[in-house]
Amino acid sequence: MNLEEYFARTGYKGSLEKQDLETLTDIFQHHIRAVPFENLSIHCGEKITLELEHVYNKIVQRKRGGWCMENNQLLGWVLNRLGYDASFLGAYVFNPHQNAYATTMTHLLVKVVIDGKAYIVDGGFGVSYQMWQPMELVSGKDQPQAPGVFRFTEKNAIWYLEKMRRKQYIPNQNFSNSDLLEKKECRKVYMFSLEPRTVEDFRFQCTYLQTSPDSLFTKKSICTLQTTDGFQALIGWTLTETTYNYKENMDLVEFVTLEDEEVEKTLREKFNITLDRKLVPINVKGVYTI
Repeated sequence: MNLEEYFARTGYKGSLEKQDLETLTDIFQHHIRAVPFENLSIHCGEKITLELEHVYNKIVQRKRGGWCMENNQLLGWVLNRLGYDASFLGAYVFNPHQNAYATTMTHLLVKVVIDGKAYIVDGGFGVSYQMWQPMELVSGKDQPQAPGVFRFTEKNAIWYLEKMRRKQYIPNQNFSNSDLLEKKECRKVYMFSLEPRTVEDFRFQCTYLQTSPDSLFTKKSICTLQTTDGFQALIGWTLTETTYNYKENMDLVEFVTLEDEEVEKTLREKFNITLDRKLVPINVKGVYTI
């Protein structure tokens, strides 16, 4: 495991000497535009493990992606190796269909402190809720980014992340009522405390999320990647390409349904992913939004 190989994977060629916000942002953006948020292992008969060496091999050497426990663990390792003050936190993800936060801590994120200021760096959420810049950990402050306006609020030592999106233009009206589309303009994303966590705190969740029939990740085959002007997502057989702010205060959301034989070709061409095993796509309705 070495930093040079990781940066070759993400294409980052900037400074490795400075531990400042500008450098952190650049490293972070290269990661989210090179490494997909994906759960394809579950639907290829592979087991997802949290050992850092396995995560490194999967993402860096095999050029795959991963979910939050993989992406953010690798990102945290990189930042600590570079000399950043980086640590892990755990979050409870909001479920819009139940209108409630999860009761199990399933989301791993990174806190980075620079010159006494704390920032949240989360490279493992995907789709339109993927932040593009580290977010300052302050309550009640709108933090506009390309994907929309993010905001933290804090109450009784619990922090809440929400995101306000733009209007959406969907040229293919067959998808105008798709359950993949986010209907609310302001969406709760997750809640968390500042209690430090370790990867060990996520062992049970890692197993549960890839085996339980109630898990989002067993109900959907998901691969999403941020681009320079939006993101693309393959959920089951549905390919979505979103362009942020393509007109004033409006995002362009384009949908296409793939045939079985197009799925793995699309993964190679759009996401730079070549799978070792046969993928069995799945898309149970009503449990995912972009």
